[in-house]
Amino acid sequence: MTADASEAVEIRDALLRLRRCTGLPVAFGGLLEADCRMRISELSGTATDALRSLVVTSGNGLGGKAVALSRPCVVTDYSVSRRISHEYDAPVAAEGLRSVLAVPVVVGQRVRGVLYGALRTALPMGGRMLDASVEAAREVERALAVRDEARSLVAGVGTGAGREQVREAHAALRALAPRIADSRVRAELLRACALLAADAAGPGPSARVRLAPREVDVLACVAAGATNAAAARRLGLTPETVKAYLRSAMRKLRARTRGEAVVAARRAGWLP
Repeated sequence: MTADASEAVEIRDALLRLRRCTGLPVAFGGLLEADCRMRISELSGTATDALRSLVVTSGNGLGGKAVALSRPCVVTDYSVSRRISHEYDAPVAAEGLRSVLAVPVVVGQRVRGVLYGALRTALPMGGRMLDASVEAAREVERALAVRDEARSLVAGVGTGAGREQVREAHAALRALAPRIADSRVRAELLRACALLAADAAGPGPSARVRLAPREVDVLACVAAGATNAAAARRLGLTPETVKAYLRSAMRKLRARTRGEAVVAARRAGWLP
C-alpha cells in the first residue's frame, strides 16, 4: 500500500465514524494534492458519483473556504448561500445536497484534507453534529502525524547512520507502531524495525529466544536509556506493566540486569 493510499484509508474510516456519530446520511472527503488542490476521493452514503474526483481549489466553494481559513465551515442551504462561491453547485445539486459542513484536516499547521458531512434538507448543522465532525478530523490528524513521524525516522536512518542513531530510530519506531490503527501500515513499520535490527545484529531474531512484541518495545526503550517511567509514558503503559514486561524478557533472555537483557537481546537479533 502506498503512502497516499494508506492515508486515504484514514479518510474513509473517518467518514464512516462521522456518519455513525452524527447520523448524517452523506459524508465525503479527500486529501490535498501536491498543487494544494483537494480532490474528493472518498464517498460514503452518496447516491451518485457526481462528487467523485471533484477537484476543489483553495478559497472556492465550502471546502475551499475551509482549506483557506483552516477552520470548519457550514452552510444551511448550499445553492443559495452568500457565504461561499458557487463553482461546484452542479455536482452538489446532482447529489441532492442542501446543508453541508466542511472540516479541514490540519497537521503541523498545514491543511492535509477535508471531511464533509451533508443533509438533503435545508436544516441548521451545528452543536453535536459539528463537534463530532471535528473529532473525526482530529483522529485523522493524529493518525497522519504518527505516520509523518514514522516516515521521518525511517528516512533519517540511511546507510551511513551511526549505531546509536539506528538504535534511537528503532526505539522510536517501536513506540509509534502500536498507535497506528491501519494493520497493514503497522506491519510495514514493524518490518522496518526488523530490518534495522537485522542490519546491526545479523540475519534476524534467534529462534531460541521468543520475545513478545511489547517485551521488545520495552527493551528498545531501555536500550535507548529510558527509565521504566519514561518507557511507560512513551509506550502508553503503566510503570508496573513495563516492569512486568521487562521481568518477563529478562527471564527469557536469562539476564540478571537490564543491561544484560539489552546485550542479550542484541545478540539474539531482537535489537540493533
